[in-house]
Amino acid sequence: MSSQQDAKHTDPRAGKKKQGGAKGPSTRTILRWYWRTSKPFRLQACLNVVVGIIDVCLTFAFIAITKMAVDIATGRSDSSLNLATALLIGVIASQIAIGFSKKWIAALLGVKAQNKMQHKIFSLLLQSQWTGLEKRHSGDVLNRLERDVREVTSVITDTVPAAITVCMKLIGAFFYLYYMDAMLACILLFVAPVFVILSRLYVRKMRTITREIRETDSTIQSILTESVQHRMVLKTLERTGTMADRLAEAQALLRRQIRHRTLFSSFSGTLLSTGFAVGYLITFLWGVSSLKAGDITYGMMLAFIQLVGQIQGPFRDMTRFIPVIISSFTAAERLIELEDTPLEQSGAPIRFSQGAGIRINDVTYAYDEKKRNILSHLSYDFPPGSTTAILGETGAGKTTLIRLILALLKPQQGSIELYEPATGRTEQTSPLTRCNMVYVPQGNTLFSGTIRENLLLGNPDATETDMRWALQCACANFVLERSEGLDSPCGELGAGMSEGQAQRISIARALLRKGSILLLDEATSALDQDTEKQLISNLTSMLDSTQTVIFITHRPAIVEHCTQVLRLKREEQV
Repeated sequence: MSSQQDAKHTDPRAGKKKQGGAKGPSTRTILRWYWRTSKPFRLQACLNVVVGIIDVCLTFAFIAITKMAVDIATGRSDSSLNLATALLIGVIASQIAIGFSKKWIAALLGVKAQNKMQHKIFSLLLQSQWTGLEKRHSGDVLNRLERDVREVTSVITDTVPAAITVCMKLIGAFFYLYYMDAMLACILLFVAPVFVILSRLYVRKMRTITREIRETDSTIQSILTESVQHRMVLKTLERTGTMADRLAEAQALLRRQIRHRTLFSSFSGTLLSTGFAVGYLITFLWGVSSLKAGDITYGMMLAFIQLVGQIQGPFRDMTRFIPVIISSFTAAERLIELEDTPLEQSGAPIRFSQGAGIRINDVTYAYDEKKRNILSHLSYDFPPGSTTAILGETGAGKTTLIRLILALLKPQQGSIELYEPATGRTEQTSPLTRCNMVYVPQGNTLFSGTIRENLLLGNPDATETDMRWALQCACANFVLERSEGLDSPCGELGAGMSEGQAQRISIARALLRKGSILLLDEATSALDQDTEKQLISNLTSMLDSTQTVIFITHRPAIVEHCTQVLRLKREEQV
């Protein structure tokens, strides 16, 4: 039995197109995202805050004890020097212990937090909708998953707790100094509003510069990723130098951007450092004058010098925190973009237990609505138990049709449904009906690891007997003849195997998956005629009368085994 379907042209679907702007999310949106994202890490952040506050208290205790010790040594206090020494040793030992705790928390809990966020976003990406026209390069996505995640978790678990600690230090130092000399404390605090004004200008400019740097960094990651993946192609085209030049250009741009950021940051930092130096000079001269007049003791003079550092230190730390926070805001924007990728429908799988057919109802699809239709008003029926060959020239929409059946894509017009004649049941195709599909895509789709690990991706519960059976059906007996058998190593994209061997292992992996619909997209393109005939014979003999098989092929040997043929024609651009 044979049937033929010619595609017809129709205008692309008229509809509202989502308008995307270049402007990123507002600061309020980012802060809300940070609050939601920080939920799993708040305990660690609070732990860092507590440790930081203890460290601040120990710092002030150290200042108080050194003041007491100096006053005792100069005869201005009658307390015990031995007591002061013991207290000083205790404080120093406690500071060492707190320093160790900070490193332990950062090393262990920090990595745990980073891994948790990376796993969450990675899982969302795998569950997101597949469009066939991905907007982001894989190198850019990897850059976001690695560097952006690291920066965001670092801010949540480290920078924000450190900023809270710094604020506590500033408040404590001010009141301590105010207790000893109110006028001096107020003079030193005068730098605060100046700092705020400068920081607002600084933040606005730095955020723009940082975004540019991150985009260039992603471009470099993309060049590296593609060049490593396609090294053989570059060698055969003798264009390794071209890619090296592209990398050099991107790196030169990155250097210019970083130089621009460094100059701007250095200039801003110099202004603030000048203010700090003036504050220190005022404190020193004030203290010397008061000491000469006999208004303060040597211990108080020493405390003044230390406390001015505790007041100015927080402002100096802010100059260190601001670039980190700005960079993390840019990282957050980029992660928000990833999280905003629409997710596929989720829920309980919809399984057909008695064999399912596929009905195509007036389907039209175009990857880009402004360009030609890939499929136009296509209607066709794949009855349960049928074996269909889909033929057509390149660009006729063969692979696109398979993607529509798999619900990886959605038709702009028409519908695709699975139906079960025995029960009269019908279901629109969706990610929930994908459990009925067994799919073998074009090309080499093996993962690095072992052959066993690759086969278990088809069915994690498969036994060794199941895997041997699948390999024999797929004409992949060569695996069992190897010394390591199923545990033979498999390199990236099947490195170390021929295309034909990798293709047969991919077919075996698919056969381990339970499903009543078998989809093979040029799955025998790398096989010789004899192996292909044996494979087709194995497949047809193992399938029961209810299983539906669809081949995309150019091979006459496959067409001969099919009960029907669907021919697609390429739509031309109008």
